[in-house]
Amino acid sequence: MNTKSANRTNSTETPVLKRPRGFAAMDPATQRRIASEGGRASHQSGRGHRFTSEEARAAGRKGGQASRGRGTQGTAAE
Repeated sequence: MNTKSANRTNSTETPVLKRPRGFAAMDPATQRRIASEGGRASHQSGRGHRFTSEEARAAGRKGGQASRGRGTQGTAAE
């Protein structure tokens, strides 16, 4: 008898639900607190970046230009 097939569940049995782990298992307030600590640390170390309004405008234009003219997926060189 194959042990791998013995461990599989039948379609009549209820599937085992996956429980969230790590960050996903935390409540939203704890997630927010930890994420903001990371953001603060990034800015204090000088690696954080804040867009000026002109930089944000330029980034928005780039994004709009990149998405224009694309057809449906899979129609490019196959």
